[in-house]
Amino acid sequence: MSKILQINLTYLPYSDGQRRIDFVLVYEDETKMTHKRSNHKKQKRKRQVYESNLINNGLQLEATRSVLDEKTIFVKVHAPWEVLCTYAEVMHIKLPLQPNDLKTRESAFNWFTSLFRVDENIIKPEQEFFTAPFKREHLSNFYIQDKDAFFNPATRSRIVHFILSRVKYATKQNVKKFGINKLLDTGIYKAAFPLHDVSPEFKIGIYFAWLGFYTNMLIVAAVVGVGCFLYGLFMKDNCTWSQEVCDPNIGGNIIMCPQCDKVCTYWNLTITCESSKFSVQLLLLLFVFWTVTLFLEFWKRRQAELEYEWDTVEYLEQEEQIRPEYEAQCTHVVVNEITQQEEHVPYTACGKCVRITLCTSAVFFWILLIIASVIGIIVYRLSVFLVFSATLPGHINGTQTIRKYLTPQTATSVTASIISFIVIMVLNIVYEKVAILITDFELPRTQTEYENSLTTKMFLFQFVNYYSSCFYIAFFKGKFVGYPGNPVYWLGKYRNEECDPGGCLLELTTQLAIIVGGKAIWNNIQEVLLPWVKNLIGRYCADARSEKIVPRWEQDYHLQPIGKLGLFYEYLEMVIQFGFVTLFVASFPLAPLLALINNMLEIRLDAWKLTTQFRRMVPQKAQDIGAWQPIMQGIAILAVVTNAMIIAFTSDMIPRLVYYWSFSVPPYGSHSSYTMKGYINNTLSVFNISDFKNASKPFSPWFGNHTTCRYRDFRYPPGHQHQYEHNIYYWHVIAAKLAFIIVMEHVIYFVKFLISYIIPDVSQETKSKVKREKYLIQKILHENDLKVVKKTIGKIADKIIEGVDSTFRPKTE
Repeated sequence: MSKILQINLTYLPYSDGQRRIDFVLVYEDETKMTHKRSNHKKQKRKRQVYESNLINNGLQLEATRSVLDEKTIFVKVHAPWEVLCTYAEVMHIKLPLQPNDLKTRESAFNWFTSLFRVDENIIKPEQEFFTAPFKREHLSNFYIQDKDAFFNPATRSRIVHFILSRVKYATKQNVKKFGINKLLDTGIYKAAFPLHDVSPEFKIGIYFAWLGFYTNMLIVAAVVGVGCFLYGLFMKDNCTWSQEVCDPNIGGNIIMCPQCDKVCTYWNLTITCESSKFSVQLLLLLFVFWTVTLFLEFWKRRQAELEYEWDTVEYLEQEEQIRPEYEAQCTHVVVNEITQQEEHVPYTACGKCVRITLCTSAVFFWILLIIASVIGIIVYRLSVFLVFSATLPGHINGTQTIRKYLTPQTATSVTASIISFIVIMVLNIVYEKVAILITDFELPRTQTEYENSLTTKMFLFQFVNYYSSCFYIAFFKGKFVGYPGNPVYWLGKYRNEECDPGGCLLELTTQLAIIVGGKAIWNNIQEVLLPWVKNLIGRYCADARSEKIVPRWEQDYHLQPIGKLGLFYEYLEMVIQFGFVTLFVASFPLAPLLALINNMLEIRLDAWKLTTQFRRMVPQKAQDIGAWQPIMQGIAILAVVTNAMIIAFTSDMIPRLVYYWSFSVPPYGSHSSYTMKGYINNTLSVFNISDFKNASKPFSPWFGNHTTCRYRDFRYPPGHQHQYEHNIYYWHVIAAKLAFIIVMEHVIYFVKFLISYIIPDVSQETKSKVKREKYLIQKILHENDLKVVKKTIGKIADKIIEGVDSTFRPKTE
């Protein structure tokens, strides 16, 4: 936050009451340990060398023993003014040059972006500044009212961490070992962290800015989603096709064919009465897509504003440093083709190709393992459906109320969804470690490259892990089943699942509800409840040991460590949620509402846990949300296809429209006007029970004097010259589905790209600020250099002229 000068700092002094604590290192005193090991002396020697080198680099250290545990030592680190100035120049940190003197511009889009801003009466805006990369030679040109406030606490901690990450502690076989991270990994230090402070941190700031922006978008989508849901709820009993299914004189007289081999029985169509009332909302789909487009476009504008306000516009090119892990592996010497100078790299061109090949192969291997687990769930569904079909009717003793809801399909769907959720949570833990190992082996050069690489891998894993079961239900289940006389088998053994006569939409909604709801509950338990319980136990034990006043640094030490990946998991959680909200919104209109409720809690819980339950993160600059931005854009584009296909192939909307406009009236229908009456009878094909093969013929005897049963498909009846082949209705429906997908995609994509074109990524106000800042840097800093050069040249010229004059001046007599 270089643009906004932080004046009121939390001042945490040394014992002298003057110097500020910029970082804290924690270790255990080996002399106080009861179990001494042989490596304690080596660890102590490395630590002493490391701290000596820190002092040589200008840092000031002060050790303090814990008031709760005498063997724990806290080393308080302070960076004096000279060190801050030196490393601010090395790190190209931008600092205040002069106050912002531009007037606020009015924009046509301000009315919309104002909806996503905090009321200025709640949080008053602070003074903005133009900034420039710090240089000591131009110190007088910077806006320095108070030296203690010039470098805010976040900047001071960044500088100190930069030094801690690059100071050497040992040399082994001519290889330097350095960095606080390795000392933490080997246990030489127990912890290293800055103290909690009121100053903002860019990485956390960009996360909460994005999360707040996304949550505000969900408000609009949730209102429309609830409206569509309520409309469908109130109108469900007025649907003609649903009335026919529930009518005992229509649906009650339709006997459906068994849905599995031998053990399944014939069943009555009225069993699916409730599921037949569920339908998709095309209006909600269109509204959500365009809302998501507006969100992504206006977020680009807001992100550009934050990039300027937080001095990250040119961050990647000027300021980001090489990762210490990368520097430690730089053992190969190559010649830079640009500078023609030698430089060190961790691998040759051939070695880089080998690493990329191995990492890519590992990623695809683990994705295939995820797919294998999904296949296992599918096999479970196929197997357990046989069990429920054979045993469920006997267990419920023919109770009609239960039978109406607890069908074999429902029982299979719910149990499979629960098992799928458990498998997803277990696999997440495994694939998290795998993705980190692969990325560490890949050895990215900078922290941004590391996070983007890890983000891509983790999202690929999570995408397949979370969404694969939903894709199976939406696009594969019930699509390749054949017909009762010639069913299709999975793996040559298991008969493919069929959907209800109304489609698989309700089952897809059940799957989504269990995964989304279970994921939200699990994440809150894991991210909030567990750290709170651990800290509560720790405080209780500390209070039992001592009644002394515990200093701030010791309180922070007993909080939970934040982890090396920081806010990575928060971003991942929200982007996965964004996928659920957009990819399957056609089947789950309440998804935006559930996401909104979750995010309203998430924002406050994340803020609470990061400030009270976890140690402070090391402040890092973030130019944007990284790889998450293109991932969300990709999800938004893919969502158009998935929802169009859900409407076309998973729901029954297209067959209903085809029947209404073509098959309810002549030449195909017998009604005099367009109507939905007769839809159910027209869309259920007829099968002669004498055509069952021995392998699929049901054990249960046929009841009544019926010789046929019905099944969900569009085929000619027995006795027709093309019996059991697809009829003309089928080809009309297929053509209508393909036409719907093409037209819908083109309309939505056209509006989407039109909105993207109309809304500029960077507002004119931000462009003016950037130009004004560059002008000031040119004027104040570079012209000062030119004045110094002119002044120096002028002095030299004067001396030359004086020499010439003295040479040619006539001698006086």
